Amino acid sequence: MPNLHFPDWTSLSPDQRGEEAQRCRARLAELGTRLNAVVSVAAPPAGAFASGTAPLGGLPYVAKDMFDRVGRHAGWGGVRPQGPSPAASAEILNRLDAAGAVEVAVSTMTELAYEPSGYNGVRGRTLNPWHPDVVSGGSSSGSAALVAAGAAVLGLGSDTGGSVRIPASCCGVTGLKPTHGAVPDSGSMALAPSLDTVGIFARSAAELQLVWPVVSGAAPADERPVTTAVVLAEWIQEATPGVRRAAEAGIEALRAAGVAIGSVGSTGGVDEIDRHTLLVMQAESARAHRPAAYPDGRLSPSLRRRLTKGEEIGEAALADSLGQRPRLLAGFLDWIGEADVALLPVLPFETPLASQADPENPAFEPRVLYRMSSFTRFVNLLGLPALSLPCGFDQRGVPIGLQIIGRRHRERQLLALAARVQAVSDWHGRIPPALSQAG
Repeated sequence: MPNLHFPDWTSLSPDQRGEEAQRCRARLAELGTRLNAVVSVAAPPAGAFASGTAPLGGLPYVAKDMFDRVGRHAGWGGVRPQGPSPAASAEILNRLDAAGAVEVAVSTMTELAYEPSGYNGVRGRTLNPWHPDVVSGGSSSGSAALVAAGAAVLGLGSDTGGSVRIPASCCGVTGLKPTHGAVPDSGSMALAPSLDTVGIFARSAAELQLVWPVVSGAAPADERPVTTAVVLAEWIQEATPGVRRAAEAGIEALRAAGVAIGSVGSTGGVDEIDRHTLLVMQAESARAHRPAAYPDGRLSPSLRRRLTKGEEIGEAALADSLGQRPRLLAGFLDWIGEADVALLPVLPFETPLASQADPENPAFEPRVLYRMSSFTRFVNLLGLPALSLPCGFDQRGVPIGLQIIGRRHRERQLLALAARVQAVSDWHGRIPPALSQAG
């Protein structure tokens, strides 16, 4: 009988960690290309996977194709214009390397990290290891898929409007979008700098707890545990019945972990927040990536149209939307009251079919693509941390994620809560059936 769960890295002995790292490499070799989740595979030096005394000694990780390394240009989803070789590596890579973690691959992403489903018109889509016909989520598609497939313990991504939380939900892993600015983004591609956040994936919250001090550089701090949460009720009701059932199961798991659950009605001004978020995202992305800088054929037509639309937004409108942030954040925090965290699904519906998110497919549904990030992107304008926590599966066996929004710089508190929930639940770290059957 095959094992139904990947082992939690934090529970392994040094010898077991070395063995699991080698298993990750074997899965990477077998599945990376098959899932279209790998840009390149690294060749770590002999002895790299020995645990030693370093905090993350031997931990295998993959990095989204947006982080430069000396001698290696990030490809930005296959569309980056040629330029000089990077003079320095991304700071987050330096921190992981110094802590003993081992980069095993560069993972795929959508073009310019500007698409929520995982569609890439240049390199093709990354497959979801749970189901070949559904999307993997974007834009950090490869990192989420490889962690879900057991090809890495840690995945690096970015989140401008949901690009960590969405693929984490679609692929059934735990994904953290930190507070804006809490993790350094030097050496990484910018999309919309006012919203961009470097994020991380792992199979469990306990593994993210191990990694968080390294990537954030934050000194350990005593934080009281989460004791109260509010459900954003109208957002739960807006979700499809299957997502609603899974979210309610996740909420019950929080209750079982000792969290008092309340709820708030109405949308708490989120519709207004979302309008400003979209304006900032469109305007800043067009300024970071002028369509004219990319020759014909370099960008997919849909992405070129998106950037061109952003060029039409004036500086005054952009400044106004950015200037609304303090007021909108204060209004949101007032809405959720004294609660430590707020709860809602990551997606309003089950993970879509790939055909629904492919602009070249006759079955393409633009509204599906737009709504994929409708529950996540407003959080980026507020700058708050948020976590995608596996909370169930749909009728096809595809994972569903619960989104937990925390307060600024309370990532440790969020991760500790997720670890408590995962101690009393069984949704995280599961092996996709096709991989389990393959042994």
